Amino acid sequence: MLLGRETKDWDFTTNATPEEILSLFPDSFYDNKFGTVGVPFEKSKIKNQKSKIQFKNQNLKDIFEITTFRSEQGYSDHRHPDKITWGKTVEEDLSRRDFTINAIAYDVKNLIDPFRGQEDIDNKVIKAVGDPSKRFEEDALRIMRAVRLATQLGFIIEPTTFAAIKEKAPQIINVSGERIRDELLKILSSPYPYEGVMMLKNAGLLTRIL
Repeated sequence: MLLGRETKDWDFTTNATPEEILSLFPDSFYDNKFGTVGVPFEKSKIKNQKSKIQFKNQNLKDIFEITTFRSEQGYSDHRHPDKITWGKTVEEDLSRRDFTINAIAYDVKNLIDPFRGQEDIDNKVIKAVGDPSKRFEEDALRIMRAVRLATQLGFIIEPTTFAAIKEKAPQIINVSGERIRDELLKILSSPYPYEGVMMLKNAGLLTRIL
């Protein structure tokens, strides 16, 4: 939305617990440890035609994911949290996101942007939320994702964030070859593949993933 591009999917978050969400949507289902409930959604049931959020490009019946606010602790495998705790605020939930441009929420009337992600979008900058070294230590795939986002959007990576990518480059061994391949292919098929390859090289990643 903020980039003026068509939105391909929507992620919803709430202070309601999975059990409370299930009680509100009879056809919903919940079978994971991340607090995400799948809710089948039919276009024919859209009643608010004046809403700024348009679902006209959705299939006749899609699965929308609704996730309870949460915080995460411990990432012993450098990919997934060891412990998940339900949170109370959307700001707490956004604080665990990877980059500021992905740490923005919309509550129909207002943007919730505690980490100035909209400002970074305007400045075309990829910047980690909080301590970048900690973000990449939590999930090593974020190292590749930063480069992929930069090449897809034509953004630059903020210097402190890029320094942390170089520091944590050895952690890429904790990511499966399939996930690395997927990110690399997206970089190579982006509008800026050369810049992406140079970022990977300058970060010390290229020799680790090829």
